[in-house]
Amino acid sequence: MADESDALQRAVIIDDEPIVGRRLKQVLGKMGFHVEVFTDPLSALEFMKENPFDIVITDFKMEEMDGMEVLRRAKQMNPDSKVIIITGYAKPETAKEAFKNGVFDFMVKPFRLSELKESVLRAAKNGASG
Repeated sequence: MADESDALQRAVIIDDEPIVGRRLKQVLGKMGFHVEVFTDPLSALEFMKENPFDIVITDFKMEEMDGMEVLRRAKQMNPDSKVIIITGYAKPETAKEAFKNGVFDFMVKPFRLSELKESVLRAAKNGASG
């Protein structure tokens, strides 16, 4: 039987509001994920170049780079990664573009933590078969 630590899925959270990152880290950590949190997307992408990751949860509207660009770059680095975009600035065309670019889920703030947990579990299950 494989060591349980090998089975831990790795999640990267990118949100320019530190409180959001801390809260999501707490929630995903309790779900059994290894979680890294970043407040700036450039640092997160640098980290992801060197460290394997399964799930990326990113805010959409950030100063250095938007969530769409994070999505594109994350998928370039790891096509199997599942990217979930969270945003308070939802427009139908933004969601449409995100899905065209391979986003796993697109969630509008405010959302229930239970909804995010469900999405993350679906992403983890979806990725585990690969």
